[in-house]
Amino acid sequence: MSTTTFAMSSNARLSFSAGTLTLERASRAFAESLLPPETWVWDARASLWRCDALQYPKLRERMAMGRWPLTDDVPLWKPVSWPKSELHTLRADQEAAVAGWMKTKRGVVVMPTGTGKTEVALTIMRQAAVSTLVVAPVRDLMYQWHRRILQGLGFDAGVIGDNTYRVRPISVTTYDSACIHMERLGQMFGLLVFDECHHLPGAIRRDAARMSAAPYRLGLTATPERTDGKHSDLDWLIGPLAYEMKLSEARGKVLAEYEVARIPVHLSDEEQQRYDELSQQVRQFVADRRQNDPSFTWETLCADSGKDPEARRALRAFRMKQAIEDRAEEKLRVLEDLFRLHAGSPVIVFAGSNAMAREVSKRFLIPCLLAHCGKAERLEVLTGLQAGTYPALVCNQVLDEGVDLPEVKVAVVIGGMASTKQARQRLGRILRKSGNARAMLYEVVCADTNESKRSRQRRSHETYAGTKHRKM
Repeated sequence: MSTTTFAMSSNARLSFSAGTLTLERASRAFAESLLPPETWVWDARASLWRCDALQYPKLRERMAMGRWPLTDDVPLWKPVSWPKSELHTLRADQEAAVAGWMKTKRGVVVMPTGTGKTEVALTIMRQAAVSTLVVAPVRDLMYQWHRRILQGLGFDAGVIGDNTYRVRPISVTTYDSACIHMERLGQMFGLLVFDECHHLPGAIRRDAARMSAAPYRLGLTATPERTDGKHSDLDWLIGPLAYEMKLSEARGKVLAEYEVARIPVHLSDEEQQRYDELSQQVRQFVADRRQNDPSFTWETLCADSGKDPEARRALRAFRMKQAIEDRAEEKLRVLEDLFRLHAGSPVIVFAGSNAMAREVSKRFLIPCLLAHCGKAERLEVLTGLQAGTYPALVCNQVLDEGVDLPEVKVAVVIGGMASTKQARQRLGRILRKSGNARAMLYEVVCADTNESKRSRQRRSHETYAGTKHRKM
């Protein structure tokens, strides 16, 4: 770098502004000596250079390499003193996860559900001892983190979300709230903890990482893979893989041994007739459209449904066909048999829709948890399940991930999406180890329907190897 360039930039200032870093009173050559040219954007209105706030760690590394004439006004995070430290003693695998992350203080920890990722994160937070923001996918998890931080580290964390904006050196929030408020919070926290971090690479949610200058980042997940392939973006949004534990390594040791049983059921004659009629209606519509447009796809049908009555009827027929699969009467009979088989043991039922969840709830008089249920209601239901007040509960997707559940060793899946991620998450709900108790997952599926195909897709992961087929 020439002396002239330094002179031109002798009063350069680096600041945080609305989720970006700004470099004032700096020449192009000086800016490009800190970060590659494609990183910077010239803001002609303010006469300064801008880049994403997440570039700050790279800037710090570059600045540490020499005496750069630059005033750094970015970091507002502070050291934190914990009122107490009452964390569980870590197992060897958890210690390895902490050590793997501490090497660079950035990265993703992948561990199966129930193996203690939260304890790993709390230990890292204790050791980092810096202003920290924990980002969770839903409000329930946000409040769960608040409780765990208070119990383990004695800190009453701030809450940002659920109509609350209380910022403290240690705070908890949701992905949605983080995206909204990170333009103001991006320089206040030195450590970001992204729980269930497979949610982060979404088109909007990634702003929670891009707009923060935090140099230290931790991602936690049991299922990092995404069907859109964007899990690769976790490498630059959070950091590289710091530690990974396979389910096969934890099975029977850290987690309970388990068995998966697939129970096929059949539609009634009336249900089958209606199902076939609706299937033919959808197939005929798609075939007719492809005669004129060979590139016609399902995505095109969905897009056209807003303006084309025929496309709208075809989409409605498809939804009705799904409803028949989801709410087959035979599923309820099998579910009744499973309740009898496991009488005295708490059971979680995973439905494929809110309508089916409500139907199961009314049929068997068990509580139903859906996304719109309030915090107090969810806590009361989960506490009741743990105490034995409720013998079972039914939900749609609200308990698929993250939320701490009472000790349950039996789950029944009567519907869901095709993703192996959802299948593994639901299995993980019953795998917390308790003595030698064995976990049991039942999957009740309509044979000879598209639901059967979705079931095969869900079970394509090695986690479901050895699935047994039963008839009831």
